[in-house]
Amino acid sequence: MDLKSLSVLVVDDNANMRKILAAILKAFGIRDIQEAEDGLQALRILNAREIDIIFTDLMMQPVDGLAFIRWIRASPASPCPYVPIVMITGHATKRSLDEARIAGVTEFLAKPLNARGVMHRLNEVINNPRVFVRVGEYFGPCRRRRIDHEFAGQERRGGEQEAPADIQYAPEDVY
Repeated sequence: MDLKSLSVLVVDDNANMRKILAAILKAFGIRDIQEAEDGLQALRILNAREIDIIFTDLMMQPVDGLAFIRWIRASPASPCPYVPIVMITGHATKRSLDEARIAGVTEFLAKPLNARGVMHRLNEVINNPRVFVRVGEYFGPCRRRRIDHEFAGQERRGGEQEAPADIQYAPEDVY
């Protein structure tokens, strides 16, 4: 993959972690890498320029990764509600992963980071983009890995098949 044209935002309160991830991304050929030390600084960057992919830590102060993701996905002022977001965490508990999924994260990446894991997540968001859905209060990438469009039976999560959720596709120029 030629990744030279991608713009990536790395959000982490640990400067060393930002440098490690930036070095991995540069090794893949990405040249436009922006860094932010928390969600608030990241919001300023997003309002100032276009970003193609975001890598964000979960635990930061004063604006943590979950609040940051919720703002991107739900705020009418968000310049990029469809941007792929990769959550980086050293606290991969079921609860934290569930909260991130509910907030609208696209992919997860556990610390400690390695080049293979970063490349796998980049490959997923670029080559296997997910449709975006709005169901109740949730807006974000569809959480199902595979969607069987030929499926005619009952949905796994509920009895009779209901009308499909409001599916919104990301604009073509996002990727």
